[in-house]
Amino acid sequence: MSAALHDLQRWMHQALITPDAVDPAIANALLPGHRLIASECLAIYQRSYILRLRMCLGEQFPATRHALGAPLFAAFADEYLRACPPSSHSLYDLGERFPTWLTETRPDREAPEREDWIDFMVDLAHYERELFRLFDAPGFEDGPWPTTSSDDRTLVLQPCLRLASYQFPVARYYQDVRADRSPAPPTGAPCHLVILRRNYETVTYPVSALHFRFLSTLQQTQNIEAALADIAQWSRRPLNDVTASWTADVRAAWIEAGFFARAQ
Repeated sequence: MSAALHDLQRWMHQALITPDAVDPAIANALLPGHRLIASECLAIYQRSYILRLRMCLGEQFPATRHALGAPLFAAFADEYLRACPPSSHSLYDLGERFPTWLTETRPDREAPEREDWIDFMVDLAHYERELFRLFDAPGFEDGPWPTTSSDDRTLVLQPCLRLASYQFPVARYYQDVRADRSPAPPTGAPCHLVILRRNYETVTYPVSALHFRFLSTLQQTQNIEAALADIAQWSRRPLNDVTASWTADVRAAWIEAGFFARAQ
């Protein structure tokens, strides 16, 4: 690629993202249309490009868009796109940095106390990004899947599973938005979630703090016996009681839900 072509491509990309910064002299060097001057032709691409990116970002963060409202979400999207322009030929990664950008640019970041509504927006964006990533993550649809008769020593958390904690009930809010229920922003209520994909379907399961700790330990150790021992120590309960609860109350439901794969 020649240096001149590379410079032109870089300028064109910058012109689409930050139209206010376009050098009129360069814009006038473009070929005009039959009825429009060069800068007016460029303006058509500038408007359509940013609208396309806004729409794509809104598709990746539908609940965040609902929570903010379309005009405010568009303003956030424009600022984000100027700060973090797309760097790939695919728009799949367009929203990859959006939750982190919201965290880093929140207006109350220097304030003594954080505002709840901003905490909620940040949580919601992180949750939606996790859903989006998992929807298209490398699949595990072909297993091997365990059954309830499988030995605990063969059970490992399946690769299309994520553990996440939030300060707000973001999963319920997201589901209400997708169901067109027009929910109001919720009050704070810490929650622990298991997000997984099985049979090409992404599902979220709320779990207790105790179960979340068990799954987190299991994710680190890939050893159910070690995770049960950690829970017994953490909860100050006899290991026999913890093991009995795992066997009677939890194990079968989690296997059937697709939490586990069978170790090779």
